[in-house]
Amino acid sequence: MVTISLCMIVKNEEDILARCLDSVSDLMDEIIIVDTGSTDKTKEIAARYTGQLFDFTWVHDFAAARNYAFSKASCDYIYSADADEVLDEENRSRFQELKQVLTEDVEIVQMYYANQLEHGTIYNFDREYRPKLFKRTRSFVWIEPIHETVRLEPVVFDSEIEIRHLPKESHTSRDIQAFERMIAGGKVLSPRMHNLYAKELYVSGEKEDFLCAEAFFEESAVNTSYTLDQIKEASCVVARAARLRNDVHKFFKFAIKDVGSEGSSEICCELGQYYMDKKDYHEAAVWFYNAAFETPCILNIRCSSIIPLTALAECYEALGMKEKAEEYRQQAVESVKDESIAAKSVKEENTAG
Repeated sequence: MVTISLCMIVKNEEDILARCLDSVSDLMDEIIIVDTGSTDKTKEIAARYTGQLFDFTWVHDFAAARNYAFSKASCDYIYSADADEVLDEENRSRFQELKQVLTEDVEIVQMYYANQLEHGTIYNFDREYRPKLFKRTRSFVWIEPIHETVRLEPVVFDSEIEIRHLPKESHTSRDIQAFERMIAGGKVLSPRMHNLYAKELYVSGEKEDFLCAEAFFEESAVNTSYTLDQIKEASCVVARAARLRNDVHKFFKFAIKDVGSEGSSEICCELGQYYMDKKDYHEAAVWFYNAAFETPCILNIRCSSIIPLTALAECYEALGMKEKAEEYRQQAVESVKDESIAAKSVKEENTAG
């Protein structure tokens, strides 16, 4: 049976750390906890579970802290966890079974990350696969009987383990500030980070956040070396910022960049809000309808559900079409219900399987 090191980085997690460790500690052969500057009882709690407790000076870099934690591991595999994660009894059993049957040719095990929509994270799925278990050392091997080559892609196993993500608070402000620091420092964002910055803004950003990000995303939107996806998500951010500043010329310039391709729910919502602010409720309803029913969302799933549906109800209420308004109001309510039962439906699906 393989051995597993639990590696965590923590800071001021006294309210939830024990909950996490109680759910996983007995599944681990080694527990390594790296504290990045706690001022509460986090380290005292961590010391009840392990003697391998290390300090790491925070340098505004989660990757650096995680790499330090990984460097302390000595087991076959490393399980990376955050303090706001929990394994219930069903998934603890699945983890124990995995540990008994896992073969050492597997280099990464993915697990379902759940409860995303319930807690307002930037991810547009209630659960998704994430790499959580990593082979500590990798052996390079040759493959193919002729024209042989070294296998570069890792061997990945998709497990049925589901981790409940139960954050105690939103990290949006912290994350947006981190993006602002990276840009101010001249760091080039990868396509993934570019997408996550735009998502952070569209899910939880305030007016000031959009205005601060406007110049950066405007450069992205006109960068011909960028992918269409990057240009579209950048155009959404710039259009929102321009609308908030009442810069009509720039607003339509960047909205058209998106509509000129497939269009997105986000830009349709922006156009709908523009016309709603002008009290042109007929035109606003056209764009909100397109957001809800005709275009895909690219940054915030709610831009294709509760946001335009609620706005449609407001438009038809203003037009005196009360039955139509009530119809969309009910659809908005149902969309919220759909989100709230998503995790429950997934659990039932797993049980049935």
